[in-house]
Amino acid sequence: MEEKENLVLPVRRDGKFCYSIVLEKSFEALSAQIKALDTTKRKLCIVTDSHVGPLYGGAVEQELLKVSERVTLYTIEAGEEHKSLDTVRGIYEHLIQEHFDRKDLLVALGGGVIGDLTGFAAATYLRGIRFVQIPTTLLAQVDSSIGGKTGVDFDSYKNMVGAFHMPSLVYMNLSVLKSLPDRQFASGMAEILKHGLIRDKAYYKWLLDNQTEIRERRYEALLPMIAESCKIKRSVVEVDPTEQGERALLNFGHTIGHAVEKLKDFCLLHGECVSVGIAASAVISLERGLLRKEELQEIERGLQAFSLPVRTEGLEAGKIVEVTRSDKKMEAGSIKFVLLRGIGEAFVDKTVTEKELLSASAWILGDSNDETCAI
Repeated sequence: MEEKENLVLPVRRDGKFCYSIVLEKSFEALSAQIKALDTTKRKLCIVTDSHVGPLYGGAVEQELLKVSERVTLYTIEAGEEHKSLDTVRGIYEHLIQEHFDRKDLLVALGGGVIGDLTGFAAATYLRGIRFVQIPTTLLAQVDSSIGGKTGVDFDSYKNMVGAFHMPSLVYMNLSVLKSLPDRQFASGMAEILKHGLIRDKAYYKWLLDNQTEIRERRYEALLPMIAESCKIKRSVVEVDPTEQGERALLNFGHTIGHAVEKLKDFCLLHGECVSVGIAASAVISLERGLLRKEELQEIERGLQAFSLPVRTEGLEAGKIVEVTRSDKKMEAGSIKFVLLRGIGEAFVDKTVTEKELLSASAWILGDSNDETCAI
């Protein structure tokens, strides 16, 4: 992969430029990128959380004050449990009290929860205002910040209320990943490995070959890795911006992963659950004769190389299958399940049976003393 200091990746919709994904070493280029959005006489609201705000809120605010006459900072409590309509209501109240109009701008500074909340608030406040994504977790940088999917959880069901609303800019300061806890970094790696598994076998191999540099968070490894994952997600989103077809490939590992996440009462990170879901999908692919045993083992090794689980415990297979029926990816009673024909080649299948789901769920609930990694 070509070595560069920074990158700007354009995202298009219907063949026309929509927004840029900017990858940088710091926040120093943020003001110039925001200025290009014509914000000189516009109000900006930074939405962040109680973890990220103290770390980066001040630096981002100072950059935005260079190009805006008024910048406010709205902080919510950190945690998935706050990804709710009640939290969005609080954002609405702040915007109303500060007299934000349709030409003003929201700025999401944080991980996926903040990005989804802020994007949903932007999509629905005054029937839609602009917003910018500044993702601070690896998971948000390669997944939720790109593509315009916004939403909140409803009664513990993830992202059941939402809207498609494209950001005006995605700005990534990769240096923030240095402060990310190891477990959060590993969670992001689940989505990155997923990108290789569904679209690019050579990229998946590159990730394993460079795992030492990646785990040490060397910039020369992070930049090409995050850029490549962004390109893969961009290529899918551009073809299918509202998830009518090909974009469903990005849900690889998510159907069972979301069920595990809910049944574990969100005590596991999203990427950890996706990792378990990836393993389950690979098992179904193996049982259908689409995947070789050696490929399943390679997938397991890849996940475990980045401290991700392929099994879990303390659940019932039948309960996992039951929860999958409430998945938002259901269509006319059938689950749009993503399987593999081999590493790097995914496809959407609507014929996965309850028996196959039970078998895969039983596999991921195997003996915790097994050689595979379980949590």
